[in-house]
Amino acid sequence: MGAGARSGMRQLFLRSLLFLLLAGPPARGQLRYAVPEELEHGAFVANLGEDLGLDVSTLSARRFRIVSRAGARQHLEVNLENGILFVNERIDREEVCEAGGTCLLHLQLLVESPLELYRVEVEVLDINDHAPTFPWQEYVLEVAESAVLGARFPLESAQDPDVGTNSVHTYRLSPNGFFSLEVQTRSDASKFAELVLERALDREQQRVHRVLLTALDGGVPERSGTAHILVTVLDANDNVPAFDQPSYGVSLPEDAPPGTLVIQLNATDLDEGPNGEIEYSFSGHAPPRVRELFHIEPRSGQVLLKGRLDYERASLHELYVQAKDRGPSAVAVHCRVLVHLLDVNDNAPEVTLTSVSTPVLEDAPPGTVIAVISVLDRDSGDNGRVSCEVGPNVPFELHSSFRNYYTLVTTQALDREVVPEYNVSITARDMGSPALLTRSTLTIPVSDVNDNAPRFLQPSYSVYVMENNAPGASICSVSALDPDCQQNAYLSYSIADGHIHGMPVGTYVSINSDSGHMYALRSLDYEQIRSFQIQVQAQDAGFPPLSANVTVHIFVLDQNDNAPVIVSPMPRNGSVATELVPRSARPGYLVGTVSAVDADAGLNSRLSYQLLQATDFTLFSLAPDTGELRTLRSFLEQDASRQQLVVQVRDGGQPALSATVSLLLSVVETLPQTLSDFSEFSLPPEVSSSSPLTLYLLVSLGSISFTFLLAILILTAIRCRGERRSRQGDSCSPPRCHCCPGSRPSSDGLKTSNLTAQPSAGTAAATCLDVPAGGPPGYCYKVCLGPESAQSDFMFLKPCSPPRNNEKDPGKRSRPDQHLQVSKEAKQPNTDWQPPSTQQLALKRYQ
Repeated sequence: MGAGARSGMRQLFLRSLLFLLLAGPPARGQLRYAVPEELEHGAFVANLGEDLGLDVSTLSARRFRIVSRAGARQHLEVNLENGILFVNERIDREEVCEAGGTCLLHLQLLVESPLELYRVEVEVLDINDHAPTFPWQEYVLEVAESAVLGARFPLESAQDPDVGTNSVHTYRLSPNGFFSLEVQTRSDASKFAELVLERALDREQQRVHRVLLTALDGGVPERSGTAHILVTVLDANDNVPAFDQPSYGVSLPEDAPPGTLVIQLNATDLDEGPNGEIEYSFSGHAPPRVRELFHIEPRSGQVLLKGRLDYERASLHELYVQAKDRGPSAVAVHCRVLVHLLDVNDNAPEVTLTSVSTPVLEDAPPGTVIAVISVLDRDSGDNGRVSCEVGPNVPFELHSSFRNYYTLVTTQALDREVVPEYNVSITARDMGSPALLTRSTLTIPVSDVNDNAPRFLQPSYSVYVMENNAPGASICSVSALDPDCQQNAYLSYSIADGHIHGMPVGTYVSINSDSGHMYALRSLDYEQIRSFQIQVQAQDAGFPPLSANVTVHIFVLDQNDNAPVIVSPMPRNGSVATELVPRSARPGYLVGTVSAVDADAGLNSRLSYQLLQATDFTLFSLAPDTGELRTLRSFLEQDASRQQLVVQVRDGGQPALSATVSLLLSVVETLPQTLSDFSEFSLPPEVSSSSPLTLYLLVSLGSISFTFLLAILILTAIRCRGERRSRQGDSCSPPRCHCCPGSRPSSDGLKTSNLTAQPSAGTAAATCLDVPAGGPPGYCYKVCLGPESAQSDFMFLKPCSPPRNNEKDPGKRSRPDQHLQVSKEAKQPNTDWQPPSTQQLALKRYQ
């Protein structure tokens, strides 16, 4: 490119800048600029960031870009650092816009967050970068010598791809003495030259004339092209062909097949013979595209379609046809044929997803822009008018922002748990007949939002755990569901803070935070805790996290883990429990009652008594339910005086647990006043001293016993004081019981008992209290308290009643030196009775 061309480009560039300045501030969403063609890469076009009012620092983050069709050349580009629109590659106006007129580049600018669309038109200004050219550098013009003055001879026109003032402006002819030049203007404003004969020719004087034809454009600087014309003077062929009309117009559908007749040209020549035979052909400057599409029959003048037409590429084709006879000095005449193409709906709409913002959050409000869709139909008129719609039953709709541009927006709230993904069918249909349509499917995944709290499979859980479970063993599993997905559905389980019997719940059970499996951290004891409940929480990993609670009821099942404990009789000092039985005892005589307790519950605590061993099984019987030991028959002389029995107490558990006690029964003639081992229940030494809990139990029992004894002493003192006052007015009658320290009771007021309370030798005499019963003489309640009474916390008192049926002599009275006998019959324990926790520990340790 020469210096003159560069100077012209600078002037055009200045003019384009002036055009931008005079255009005023750009409208939002629609901008127009002008730029000369042939600018180098990087040339400034416009400052889009400033014109659009965008923050230049956010252009890259908002993905500011030019949207173009796939495969299209990117002549312009945007610098994301400063928002300047610059030339990306050289623009050749004649290549970009084949047809004449205004050459526009349509740009679509897209920026996201929020999504905005701008349209920009850039007009490519023509520069004078092409010089006029002739089809031939030299051609021959044959002119008959008989040509009259003023005869006109059309010359081949020069072609200039530039437009406007840069196209062919005029022609010049080199100076000569025979011809002049006249420039004519066609209807389309194009120029052509005619050679005018100014002086008669004489073939005999000069057979050939050479002139130089110069074509000039109107650009700055001016460009030109030349062609040498060789004028050959011929003998007279004084008639030239003539077309019916200088210009023809014809319409042709673009889908016409090859071989279609376009037009029948007709030219006439008044000459005869070869001088009147006409041949048709394209003019020398017919463009190659025309020669590819059309063909002329030389003799008939028929213009036939040769190639495939495309209205979208060019809607008008201009054919220049010449006709000349076959005679000598033939002169060609020209005509123009304008072929107008009729658009056919042969292009279906093209749907392009310019920008897609997926996935879409399920809590996106209605009206959220999902995608920008561009629709293009290369046809024109109704064939190029396109309507776009989405399929039914989807929460989306299309909004038209610009012509052939749509935005896909939501119409209602989405719910991923109901529909996780939408396949939106977009249909573009033109208005042609028949209408053509294009369907495109857009897959829109819905992104999850933590809008669903976890939900347990059950409203509450009931868990049954056998006591004595292994620590760390799994006891149950809770499960919750969350309809959300990914981290919003990831659940973690935990146990709410709380206390069970004063201890943190975390010391009893734990839970796997991932699986929901619950584990017992300690071995549970039914006798200590029978049931408890905990709160389990399931929380998802969303933001903010959501949670749900469920109550887990844990019931401890009893296990037969406690053997019966025999509480009566208790052997003294580790020896066998002994009992005295009078030889005079009759059948059914109650020797004593074996009593036992079981810390378990239900069937596990139901006790049965059995006589395992006996010196003579025919002599004694044991009640299986109550444990009462009675005689079956009267004693015989040959019966042994010492009977040894082994009693077994068995519970109803599976497997059953049992305890045994050995009894030594001595058959005596008379019963001494000694205490029986039956009803003696004291904790063994190892239990009483084994733990602080046992010590507390002993202290409590001792305090209660002391309080009870103190109350009895106070009552006795009050009673004695009242009787002394009554004696002052009345003497103590023999039938009444006296209360006097150290006095011995009357033998008439005593009865023989099978159990005796004998004070130890060397101790002080027992203190006796006679309490009148208000009945017949001899009936009273008697309490004997000795210095060693600490071995028994308290004794059940028995009224002084007449002799029982098991005595040999009902009227026999006790000897005067016999002490008061007190019955200590043990009752069958209640199977549902549970000792206090302190006693349970003591009983267990004693086992």
